[in-house]
Formats: sequence, structure tokens, C-alpha cells
Amino acid sequence: MGLSSEQVDRAVGVLLGSACGDALGAGYEFGVATPGPEGPRMIGGGLGGFAPGEWTDDTSMAVAIAEVAATGADLRSPEALDAIAAAFRRWYDGGPADIGIQTRQVLHAAGPAPSGAGLAAAATAIHEKCRQSGGNGSLMRTAPVALAYLDDPVALVEAAMAVSALTHHDPQAGEACALWCLAIRHAVLTGTFDLWAGLEALPADSRDFWALRLLGAQTDLPTTFQPNGYVVTALQAAWSAIHHTPGSGLENSLTTAILIGDDTDTVAAIAGALLGARWGAAAIPAQWLDLLHGWPGLRADDLVALALATVRQTA
Repeated sequence: MGLSSEQVDRAVGVLLGSACGDALGAGYEFGVATPGPEGPRMIGGGLGGFAPGEWTDDTSMAVAIAEVAATGADLRSPEALDAIAAAFRRWYDGGPADIGIQTRQVLHAAGPAPSGAGLAAAATAIHEKCRQSGGNGSLMRTAPVALAYLDDPVALVEAAMAVSALTHHDPQAGEACALWCLAIRHAVLTGTFDLWAGLEALPADSRDFWALRLLGAQTDLPTTFQPNGYVVTALQAAWSAIHHTPGSGLENSLTTAILIGDDTDTVAAIAGALLGARWGAAAIPAQWLDLLHGWPGLRADDLVALALATVRQTA
């Protein structure tokens, strides 16, 4: 698949937009701080005591996926899932300042050297014990999957669900990842938003559920969607923020996402991936990119390199 320069810019914008949303939202998570009249800024702090511009677990886990995707590996394969599982564990062993409850439980239960199958089995066992595993922790990191399958939407759905299931067994988590990745793919290729087209790729018995949730996100105000730790509500919050800030570009839509409150870094990371896919890297303020950094010692230019390497594999 040959990409135009505009499509490449939008593909690069996916990882940068998600990471910037994450770093912007980090300081305001769960009401630790309140944005002033000038709007959200990369103030750092938050629950993890982050430095200004430092991304959180949302982007760190996305980087772990992107590093594998950039090699050209098929993310559905056991080998690729093993590599992602190993990268998740390497990040976990570094003692991250912030990590979701579900993800922490799965990585702890899977042991020090998990395979992809072992990690997914631990996620299944925890789901069966707790009867719930539909947190937003797989959706927040899913953007690199979209870049790996710009040329193959069927494989994209399969990969999104497989990578989600490494830590989140709940089918709704996988469906949310698939739906969001399809929307990212569409935005990169066309420069437009469309979540609705992805419904046909979901299991038939799930389409009505998601159609009603997308309609609700477009009908109700963004602030309706909090708390937003549940994957469905997190997706609705991100889409509502984008839908209710039409034509305003990336910055204003991220502001809307963060002003929803609650899990601000995650909602903004989810929204930022789709916003970056629509508006491109060129729409992201240079002052954000200058500050942007995080595990494992990467900066904005490194995310650009990962995105470019991934989409070149589909060319």
C-alpha cells in the first residue's frame, strides 16, 4: 500500500496524538488538579508524580506494542504476542509510577517471563474469578495495532482483539479496540472520522449494543461519560469529546476530553490517537512535542520513528 505524504503525516500523528493526550491529561487524573481558564497544560504531577510532558502507562504500553509492530511482525502470531508480553513485563519490572489494577493483576499472576498465551490465560483466570475485566486498559494502548494493518481491516480486527486479550479477557474490551482501530485506520487513509463503518466488522450480536453506545456518545454531552474506567464509557467519552468539538482541530478536542474529568489521561490518550489520525502530526503544537517523553527513555522523535517503521511494513 502506497501512502501519500498527507497519509504518512496522519499515521505519525496517531502515536504522537495519543502520547500528547496522555501527557496532557496526566496532571488532572481523578481531580488531582483542575485546568485553569487557559485550559489543560502539560503540568506533570498527577497520581504518578510525572514530570511535565511525561507520558503514563497508556503510552508506555502502546510503545511496547509499537516496538513489535515496527519489526513487521504479524501481531496475531504467537511470536509477536510473546514479544509484546515480554515487553509488558519489562515495563512492569521497571516499577511504573502508575498502572491499572487489571493490568497489574494479570502481569503479577503471569510470572516473570510470560508468553502471550500465558498472559492471556492469566487474564482469563482473573476474569472468571472477578466476573469483570472490562476496564479501559487495553483500549488506551491500542493505536499501534491500527498502523500495522492499514492495508488489511480484517487482520486489524483480529489483531486488536488478540492484543487486547493479553490483559483484558472481556469481549467488550476487544470489540472496543477493534472499533477504535478501524476508525483510526479510516482517518489515516481518508482524513475523516467514521466510527459507524466499523460496526459491520464486529460480531453480529454486538453491533446493536455498540450502535446504541455510539449514538449516545453523539447525543449526550461529553461530561455525561464519567466515571470512565469502564472500556465502553471510556470510548464514549473520547468519541463524544471529538464529536462535540466539530471542526475545532486536535487541541480543542483534547481540551474537551480532559475537561470530562475522571480518568483524564486515558480518555485523552484514546481521543488523541483518533485526533492525530484525522489532523496529523502537523497539527500538534511544537511545545508539546518538545516536552513529550517517557518509558523507556524515548521522546517524540522516537515515536515518529516507530510509526514510520510500522507503516512502511504495510507499503
